[in-house]
Amino acid sequence: MNAKLDSTVTTRPVTRQTFDEVLVPTYAPSAMVPVRGAGLDLWDQNGKQYLDFTSGIAVNSLGHCHPVLVEALTKQANTLWHLGNGYTNEPVLRLALALTEATFADRAFFCNSGAEANEAALKLARKHAHTKFGAQKSRIVSCFHSFHGRTLFTVSVGGQAKYTEGFEPLPPSIDHIPYNDIEAAQMAITDDVCAVVVEPVQGEGGVVPADADFLKELRALCDKTGAVLIFDEVQCGMGRTGDLFAYMGYGVTPDILTSAKALGNGYPIGAMLTTNELAKNLGVGSHGTTYGGNPMAATVALNVLETINQPAFLARVKEASKNLVATLQKVVADYPQVFTTVRGSGLLLGMVVAEGFKGRSKDIQKAAEAQGLMLLIAGTEVVRLAPALIVSDAQIAQADRLLRAALDDLLKAA
Repeated sequence: MNAKLDSTVTTRPVTRQTFDEVLVPTYAPSAMVPVRGAGLDLWDQNGKQYLDFTSGIAVNSLGHCHPVLVEALTKQANTLWHLGNGYTNEPVLRLALALTEATFADRAFFCNSGAEANEAALKLARKHAHTKFGAQKSRIVSCFHSFHGRTLFTVSVGGQAKYTEGFEPLPPSIDHIPYNDIEAAQMAITDDVCAVVVEPVQGEGGVVPADADFLKELRALCDKTGAVLIFDEVQCGMGRTGDLFAYMGYGVTPDILTSAKALGNGYPIGAMLTTNELAKNLGVGSHGTTYGGNPMAATVALNVLETINQPAFLARVKEASKNLVATLQKVVADYPQVFTTVRGSGLLLGMVVAEGFKGRSKDIQKAAEAQGLMLLIAGTEVVRLAPALIVSDAQIAQADRLLRAALDDLLKAA
């Protein structure tokens, strides 16, 4: 018997220190370890309660342990878990029908994450261009400070050197332009471009919404050159901006849209949505994934979609956004030495750090956590907020109190 398979391993106490002992150090998690959640509330190993304004990085849009999703997952867990891709299943067919009926798309491809969805989108764009125009049309244009995943292909497309250093050589024929720069787009998007990929709201890049004119120009340039326009809505989609998908609010329709994160509310699933014309380029055997579209993930995602894609639900997101933005603007006004402005869209918002607090977004995050408020950062200069879409006005007021207490503590210590 292998000594490492000691039966006591599953009952042995674990702490934050255990992470440093047994996990690859790709993350630097908080000292507290959450053990239970309900809605926007979380409790750690010591029983301390937190107000979660992170949603697992815009994932748990219906909050933790939403009763509708718990019921659906439990029922499916007792019905059918997984099939090889030689078979389809009823939940994935229902999910594909629901997504295509709700969007511009005719076809859906399901996978396990946003990175996989973007990988599929980029491969489809290249395949389409090579089939229709030839291999000389292969260049991809993306934006600096974007984030499209952690595979070698998608991290190269992301345009952030900190995520590609040490992994060279990188895939070729990928260029980057400044976000919201129409003139740069006009210079870069020429006849050899097969795809333009953009986030309607840059998340990791600092919570920056796209200008409508920028997206409209990308659409026009793609139409002119025969390039495919890809919208990465992994973080900003599924109701986060107050529309089911952000493209709907802009009135600019992509050729391919990618979704993940909130699509499964924490259960791993990603989706690539596209048209019949493009989808035909990925024939049998040209692409795939073992777990993509399995009955468990598809069941959860369908229930998430049916819950969010309701006029009253999306209207409430917009109402909550107005309340939260107004609340944060008052914080900015009261703490000008810490923040300069609030930006973002819907319930994906960023508070830009002032000059005197440059590089201290992490300090603000830690101070808030000490008060019982969980926040995100987007680099060193932006504190990011992405509460569950079910956030109440009372919880927004609670977050305001906790954030102000954290800022007071920071300023006292300065």
